[in-house]
Amino acid sequence: MSEFRSGVASFVKQVHETKRPLIITQHGKGVGVLLDVGEFEAMQEKIELLEDIQASISQLEAGNGVSHSDARKEVLQRLER
Repeated sequence: MSEFRSGVASFVKQVHETKRPLIITQHGKGVGVLLDVGEFEAMQEKIELLEDIQASISQLEAGNGVSHSDARKEVLQRLER
């Protein structure tokens, strides 16, 4: 942690340039992670997409899905308007 405090700017630069996270440790144990903002945002988008996929799977398993042909018809009807 003390190494991190003394070299914050260089660690931020390293994370930005490499796009790889930096694990911050204290007494040999991980206590935090430094991420590039772009990488963090990409991770958030992936998490949201995976959550949407899981919700869709749950809806299908509960019988609340729409068949491909019905969905196709609905989309084509909307495009014709």
